Amino acid sequence: MSSPVDKMLRQRVSWLADSGPEDDIAISSRIRLARNVSGFPFPINASRQKLASLFEKVKLAVECSNCIKNPLMIRIDEIPKIDSQILLERRLISREMLAEKACPAVIFSEDESHSVMINEEDHLRIQAMRPGLQLSEVWAAADEMEKGLSQNLKFCFSPELGFLTSCPTNVGTGLRASVMLHLPALSMAGQMNAVLQAIGKLGLAARGIFGEGTENLGSLYQISNQSTLGEAESRIIERLESVVRQIISHEKNTRKILFEKKREFLLNNVGRAYGILRHSYIISSQEALNSLSSLRLGVDLGMFSSVDIHKVNELFLLVQPAHLQKYASKELDSAERDVFRAKIIREKLQSQGN
Repeated sequence: MSSPVDKMLRQRVSWLADSGPEDDIAISSRIRLARNVSGFPFPINASRQKLASLFEKVKLAVECSNCIKNPLMIRIDEIPKIDSQILLERRLISREMLAEKACPAVIFSEDESHSVMINEEDHLRIQAMRPGLQLSEVWAAADEMEKGLSQNLKFCFSPELGFLTSCPTNVGTGLRASVMLHLPALSMAGQMNAVLQAIGKLGLAARGIFGEGTENLGSLYQISNQSTLGEAESRIIERLESVVRQIISHEKNTRKILFEKKREFLLNNVGRAYGILRHSYIISSQEALNSLSSLRLGVDLGMFSSVDIHKVNELFLLVQPAHLQKYASKELDSAERDVFRAKIIREKLQSQGN
């Protein structure tokens, strides 16, 4: 009998497999809303019994509101560790939910575009994702989910402060908007430090692929707002989108300069990366992600006629430790993963006809 995670793995990841605006650089857009339910202590002070009761209440609210079509529901503390790692690698849960917590759970749509984390730092983290740069669209989707849930759940709200959350930085709108950007040209040109400093001065944050505290492997950066208090949701999203569009423009210009003035340097970087991916028999996660980043840049610039960009996107997921082990149907130690990772990449790229 297959687990909910096994069922999930048979479905398309819409925010990776579909095309979206500016998706040569903007891989995905995401909105998260932090909410807490009145009548329940915040998770840090709640008993297991209270949090279990909250999960059942949220589950019923999702079913009644139909805000998530054909939802899959998973209690994180009831599945194997590797399955919970899969959920993390697919950005459906946070790293905090892997810690020893009472009744952590996630409810999500088959295409993983809509989800609700339950009993994380807050009672609920309502999430919507889309491919490319679609902040307005994901905000509309998240807002619709929140309104549907609020028909059966009363959220903690202060007329003076807005929505109340466990962490003071989320008080107000409780909104965290982010765009995952692929910025290999800026990285190659040594301009990322300047970009990151400018982002920080504008009150935004740049994090790694799995959020705060993670490395910026594969030239992948999550650009997000830091403050949620004192600004309307629409203004937060407008400001973030404006900055993201400037970064995208900067990345495109840098790609053009590299292609026109440092063509051999660029071709060498992409070619070496492709050679490593096609012919390695041992490859680490870090080397794989960095090489896939260069390959993706080459595909975007039209250097590979038969490599599909969505297949490259999927490889960013597939080379992750939990996905590899799920694909292998067994546990693998670090050395075994490096061998199996190289094998999978060779097979996937060979099937692309290059």
